[in-house]
Amino acid sequence: MSEISTTPLTAADGTPLKKKLAQAMFRSRVRAVGLVLPLLGFVLASFVFPILALMWQGVYNDTFERLMPNLTEELRIWDGVSEPTEEMYALLVLDLKQNRADRTIGKVASRVNQELSGTRSLFTSTARKAEKIEPPYRESLVKIKKKWGKLEVWQAMKLTNESLTPGYYATSLDKRYTVDQGFIERDKKRQIYTKLFIRTLFISGSVMFLCLLLGYPVAYLLATLPLKYSNLLMIMVLLPFWTSLLVRTTAWIAILQSQGVVNDLLVWVGITADDSRFSLIYNMTGTIIAMTHILLPFMILPLYSVMKTIPPSYMRAARSLGATPTLAFIRVYMPQTVPGIGAGGLLVFILAIGYYITPALVGGQDGQLISNMIAYHMQKSLNWSLAAALGGILLGGVLVLYWAYDRIIGIDNMKLG
Repeated sequence: MSEISTTPLTAADGTPLKKKLAQAMFRSRVRAVGLVLPLLGFVLASFVFPILALMWQGVYNDTFERLMPNLTEELRIWDGVSEPTEEMYALLVLDLKQNRADRTIGKVASRVNQELSGTRSLFTSTARKAEKIEPPYRESLVKIKKKWGKLEVWQAMKLTNESLTPGYYATSLDKRYTVDQGFIERDKKRQIYTKLFIRTLFISGSVMFLCLLLGYPVAYLLATLPLKYSNLLMIMVLLPFWTSLLVRTTAWIAILQSQGVVNDLLVWVGITADDSRFSLIYNMTGTIIAMTHILLPFMILPLYSVMKTIPPSYMRAARSLGATPTLAFIRVYMPQTVPGIGAGGLLVFILAIGYYITPALVGGQDGQLISNMIAYHMQKSLNWSLAAALGGILLGGVLVLYWAYDRIIGIDNMKLG
């Protein structure tokens, strides 16, 4: 028997083949990383970093600490329940004078007003008279505005003095973060955000269910009809993508209003009288109808891509074994479409939960979502920190739902094609 050679294999240049293969694999990985780096940099710069920066604003705001440096240290050691000292009043006047000179009093006033409504005018009006304020400062300030003698004003300043604060997230959950009691419930009449979150989840879930109900048969037809008919139907499904979202939304305003097409048809059929037409616009009903129409293609396309891969022979085999068409469809066909249902449902729900334009135009007061409130704080009230907190809770809720979907169904079972 001949002896087996133990000499390691080498390349043409004499390098061991194992080392040569490792070098080739390393160069291949470097090229792959080089190709991915531009996309990774773009995603980080345009998506990840802006989201992280916005989320940081939900817990951090140093406006008061930065613009009221003299009073900051005293407020930090103050217990928040005893009467403010004369020295604190003196430092307040000193900072107000500086803010007046630097024209930053508006920022300070807005920051404190976020914790205690009505304090913006208190700060701005007092700052205009700060140069004329003389000792004793407490007496002089109370003489200008009686509010300066109230403990709640100073407690609000102590809260805003904390740059790192849970106050915005507390507000987002209809609670208040106080100096002496911690987190407390807001008055029932002022609780709006929790209701908006619940309404957003309800509307998004309703839109997802309606899209599934309407989109499943359409996707089934697309997957089973002959090519010449399915292509025509696919064009009709994709047609809304070629029309502006704003145009589609305003079209629903014309269709759903009391003198619109839908109500005219219902009156003509006799379902309702001319003087008792249905209210289908500027409420939750209008929001659900318009959003269902707009998001329907996002349900149909994932379903179609999965249904197209299901062999027709499965249904024929079930029929040949004695199953009725309905039973064969339920027991054989539908379970294979679960990945498409999961993908379409998740896609529609996530898109619906952050929708803004459609609820703003057709929703009215009862059809507004939390996204509309976030936009309000970003564009009008300019309370970016509260908007960031609301967005953070919304993002957290979506991640929890995503995790629950993974645990119940499994992300590996979700298919988009």
